Amino acid sequence: MTRASAPGKFILFGEHAVVYGQPAIAFPLHQLRAAAQINVIPDAPHGCVRIHAPDIDYQTWLHEADEEDPLRKIVQLTLEEIRAQSFPAFEMQVSSEIPVSSGLGSGAAVSTAIVRALSQHFEHPLELERQSELVYEVEKIHHGTPSGIDNTVIVYNRPIFYIRGCQPEYLEISGELTFILADTNLPSNTGMIVGNVRKAWEQDRPTFDTLFREIGQVTERAKSAIAAGDVKSIGMLMDENQELLEQLGVSSETISVLLATARDHGAYGAKLSGAGVGGIIITLVQTSASTRIVNALHDAGAIWTGVTKV
Repeated sequence: MTRASAPGKFILFGEHAVVYGQPAIAFPLHQLRAAAQINVIPDAPHGCVRIHAPDIDYQTWLHEADEEDPLRKIVQLTLEEIRAQSFPAFEMQVSSEIPVSSGLGSGAAVSTAIVRALSQHFEHPLELERQSELVYEVEKIHHGTPSGIDNTVIVYNRPIFYIRGCQPEYLEISGELTFILADTNLPSNTGMIVGNVRKAWEQDRPTFDTLFREIGQVTERAKSAIAAGDVKSIGMLMDENQELLEQLGVSSETISVLLATARDHGAYGAKLSGAGVGGIIITLVQTSASTRIVNALHDAGAIWTGVTKV
């Protein structure tokens, strides 16, 4: 048996604008993980692979899966990368604690766990950069035109300052930051929402290019505030980023209610995280205020909350 896992992720600054060449800041989310486990199947023919995802009641042989099935795609790409040919049959069992369509990187985390399990099973280590490239290919199925931030922060497993097409820059963090994540109970279809933003950009490029640049400037300032441990400035920049995301049209009334609730109960700042419309929100808080804000968010309709420190 071989087992590997990967964390979720959350974007703190720069979502959507990152698709258009602006910087973004993202953190791995270690409390929620995806896992992949390989078990040999002694009585099956050599070279056969069964994919089993019990969480979604999914089971199929690799060769029978749809070519655009993300699970088939990442298994196949990795087997080709490590040049695995004739081998004892095995089952790839996949599980995840990460809610889907939430902005927490569930697809990229599952793909990363599979890449790592296969490379370990076949004793063929892969560099982090190559792991990220493989996962990115599957992100195209999930999201259409992904920025690459999900696969990067999850594979490298460190807080990053990210610009599309560039090597990730590891963030310097001064002091401990406490965040509360809350699930809106609304799905966030990243591919559809990113596609809608692109259509709007194509119809009014000057306005949207300006918004993207402004989000990029907020992200640059946030990088400095994080390095200085200036929590009040980070919070204010989160609020500023949220205002720009609202102008992009990716927020919602449900998100607004939860953000207002967090701020009213003492959060330094709050914003959506990920594609938006639904999914999660994230708030920066004083650790001593965590319980009060968590309770308030649940009262306001959040179906799940998690506290993470970085």
